[in-house]
Amino acid sequence: MSDPKLKKQVEMARNVAYHLLKGIKTIGMYRHNESKYGEFLGKAHEALKQFHEEHGSLTLKVDLTNFLLHKQELFTDDSSLPYKYFKDGIRQLIFRPGFTIEELTTFTVISLSDPDRGAEDLNAQLWRAQMPHFEYIMVEGFRMDEFSEEEVQVEVDKVVDYLQKRLRTSSEDFLRFARVTEEDLEMKLDQVEQMRGVVITGVTADAATKARLQKDVHDEENQRLFPKLISAVFQVVESGVDDAELLTDMFTQLLDAMLLQEDFTIINQVVLKLKAMEQRSGSDSAVGRLLRNFLMRMGEEQRVNRVADVLKFQKLKNAPDIIKYLSNLGPDVVPLLLDALEVIELPENRTLLCDVLIPHAKELPDPFVNRLQSDKPQVVRDMIYVLDRSNHPEKLKFFGSVLKTKNMAIKLEVMAIIARGRTGDARKLISALLDDESQPVRMQAARVLPEFDREKAFLDLMKIVKEPLFEKRTPQEHEAFYAAIGSTGLQGALAYFTQLLQVKPGLFNKEKVMKDKLLAIAGLGGACTIQTAKLLQEISEDKTQPPEVVTHARLHLARVRKVLFGAAEKEG
Repeated sequence: MSDPKLKKQVEMARNVAYHLLKGIKTIGMYRHNESKYGEFLGKAHEALKQFHEEHGSLTLKVDLTNFLLHKQELFTDDSSLPYKYFKDGIRQLIFRPGFTIEELTTFTVISLSDPDRGAEDLNAQLWRAQMPHFEYIMVEGFRMDEFSEEEVQVEVDKVVDYLQKRLRTSSEDFLRFARVTEEDLEMKLDQVEQMRGVVITGVTADAATKARLQKDVHDEENQRLFPKLISAVFQVVESGVDDAELLTDMFTQLLDAMLLQEDFTIINQVVLKLKAMEQRSGSDSAVGRLLRNFLMRMGEEQRVNRVADVLKFQKLKNAPDIIKYLSNLGPDVVPLLLDALEVIELPENRTLLCDVLIPHAKELPDPFVNRLQSDKPQVVRDMIYVLDRSNHPEKLKFFGSVLKTKNMAIKLEVMAIIARGRTGDARKLISALLDDESQPVRMQAARVLPEFDREKAFLDLMKIVKEPLFEKRTPQEHEAFYAAIGSTGLQGALAYFTQLLQVKPGLFNKEKVMKDKLLAIAGLGGACTIQTAKLLQEISEDKTQPPEVVTHARLHLARVRKVLFGAAEKEG
């Protein structure tokens, strides 16, 4: 190690290895205390971070007994860690800048697992872990010690094809047994000098055996086969194959197989791996074209429909993975996702898909705006939700068109959303609805208008209640408007209510005065302040007021106290 720079890299890497091994030993003693894992590995992560700052990525070669950097051993003490990775065919570990303490904890937990005691292979666990700043390189193949790799030729396809044919039967227990005789081997497998395995014959398997075998096949396929298969495919890509069309076909077949298995985790890992490779090779490289083609295939109609089938009825166990899959799709799939949204019946799954669509709505609102005119109320609700959360600059304009709908529930929902805007344009939309033909809409508009500008709301509401036509509206609407006037909290409103309460009834206006007094009480209740609570208290004790007014005052006083102080509501 004559080069000082390389010598310094090795020294810093040994420091990382020392603290990592020390952290692993500590975790081994306190396996039950998972919350402390990050603390135990803190020094190792700090040492790794220092290496990244000075030298960039840390690439370790995996040997039988040690990790190597520039052919120098890093572990000074014996450790079984390198052998675990070497046994699984992993020959290089790459820790890239940005490697987090969480990723280091995940790497350590995987390193401590024991496949011989039922844990998954390290390769499979690393694939499922989704560590964006960590990569590994595997070496797999057929090898015989007495021959070179060029001299070893095993006709694997012939063996597999023959055994597949022998395994096919017309019965349900298709995994029952395969009959392989010596004559078969001599006749069908010429030039294969040796075949190791077991020939199974016997009685038909029972239901429990079939179930166990099928479970074993499923576990083998999902936990070991796919990760190893994808690892092998990426080795083909990294070996220098630049035929983007060939690679796309190969990855598309894998994509379809994983969609059938509903394994979105591995699909996302493939995308993550391709993106990392594209950053190194450039967007115009074969890997860049492969990534774009793969994402395009992910968004094709039949595959989006497959995802919709998963979302349609069943509760999700892997919701984050499905969100990540859908988030990788481009804006051109928005119409397909909107079609899929209409067939999803579970509310939580509809919300999941709506959340995925929110970023698209800000950039491309037209497909969402067009569906605001749908005759399906749930579709309109979903579009309102997406457009509202997208914060598109023209969303109030879009909502204005929905206010023309005849569906009362939708109209009220949109009004509540508009009221949260607190802008001048939002206030204009709400103010215009004070004269709507529907009573619930007018009452809702009166309630939310003071939330924009109290003084303007007071003037608008007072103008309406003093119009002669207002007298022809229902008692419920009268009370709603007076409560809205009170909610402005202005002194003008309190003075108006006080004036109504002080009016003495005459011979011909008893009914009108009583009605005005009751509305004034409703207005004071709508204000819901300490001041109005005191006024209601005084009125409830005023023996000069009619009994109806006193009772109404006590009712509203109890409600105001409950809001202000949390006291139990007392009526009467």
